[in-house]
Amino acid sequence: MADGARTDGRRSTKVLECTQAATAYQREYVKSLQERVIEKGEPFAIVQADTPHEIFHAMDIPMVTNQWWASYIAAKQLSGRYFEVLDRVGFPSSACRYCSLGLACTLDNDPKTAPWGGLPRPTVLVARLTCDCIQRVFQLWADALGSRFYPLEAPGWEHKDTRWFEHNREDWESVYGSERIDLLTEEMKGLIRLLESETGRVFDNGRLTTLMEQINEQELLLGEAAELVTRTHPCPVGVADQMPNVMIPQWHRGSAWAVAHARRFRDEVKARVATGAGLVEKERIRIMWIGAGVWHDPGFYNALEERHGAVFVWSMYLPFAGAKYVRFKLDDPLRALASRICSMNEVLHLPPWMNEWMVSEAKACGVDAAVILAPATHRMAVSGTKITRNALESAGVPVFMIEGDMVDGSKWRHDDMVSAVSAFLTERVEPAVARREQSA
Repeated sequence: MADGARTDGRRSTKVLECTQAATAYQREYVKSLQERVIEKGEPFAIVQADTPHEIFHAMDIPMVTNQWWASYIAAKQLSGRYFEVLDRVGFPSSACRYCSLGLACTLDNDPKTAPWGGLPRPTVLVARLTCDCIQRVFQLWADALGSRFYPLEAPGWEHKDTRWFEHNREDWESVYGSERIDLLTEEMKGLIRLLESETGRVFDNGRLTTLMEQINEQELLLGEAAELVTRTHPCPVGVADQMPNVMIPQWHRGSAWAVAHARRFRDEVKARVATGAGLVEKERIRIMWIGAGVWHDPGFYNALEERHGAVFVWSMYLPFAGAKYVRFKLDDPLRALASRICSMNEVLHLPPWMNEWMVSEAKACGVDAAVILAPATHRMAVSGTKITRNALESAGVPVFMIEGDMVDGSKWRHDDMVSAVSAFLTERVEPAVARREQSA
């Protein structure tokens, strides 16, 4: 794919008014970010998704999440151009595409092509060391931007509480382990000292408490929406509406807008449920999507609706809000925050936490099948997928695995992928659905 050639993606179909409102808000945020950072010279940070965003929010320091930036680049059909940059400078083909796409955009150093002209120099880059590539990618990125990288450790998790999602809102100390929480709490204090020194802004523990309380409100609203979306027959909205309405507020979690938008989303979903509105005229097959979004081909999720009456009712983003983010004991807000962050990637991607939660969700949502994205270059994303596949198959849920990437569409062909999943549904899922319909 030469010079940023377009990938074979399609647009998604959305049914909620609040979806447009969320994307419009993010566009305005980008404009305000450019004004604050580039024109006014305010501090700024680039961070991984599983880092304590709340510290930056509490200190009013704008930030961009690496995964959001990568998905934005992919949606703009620029990933092919930037992966060629990595090839030219000697990165191995096995390098994680998701985590290194932002670095590639910086190394390309072409403001005319890059979204927003590329990211400005940040005060700091922050990442948890959840896999071997993270430290190298972020250090190289910091060097290229003339900035500083602040790493956070990701120590092993000895305690195997596979039902973490049932009681981690209050019992997070025992669920996630005091020593791991201790370590991250001290590292976050170091990050706060760095930010205070570099920006002149003062961290306020009371402001963090208020923010955490508002995040609880937001996540509980999203949790209600998740129950309505995934447990209702027919499914009122698919993942094309779910993803922006949960992820954009999550990047701004705890803000007045994010809380209000979570309520608006919950209320729109609730209204559709009340009228019996479904995503398709006749829903026959309910599918669970496991993995990050296919950001270069969002229309993939709608492609099977007309052909099979198949709806992607579940993706990790929306149910994860209520399951992982809520913290009820806030007498020490920094420690409560550490308990939220210290295992965020692990419960989404590593066994036994990942597979136990997803089997539980599959049963609760009444899914007929699961489709798993398995990007070969993203170690964290594929670490637990085979075990999760086996666990779902053992629970009676047929699974189809796609060897594709969330941001690299160079080998992705929309029609071929849709046909492959369609054949899987025809062969393994529709016979069971037909028997169920006959016996109803």
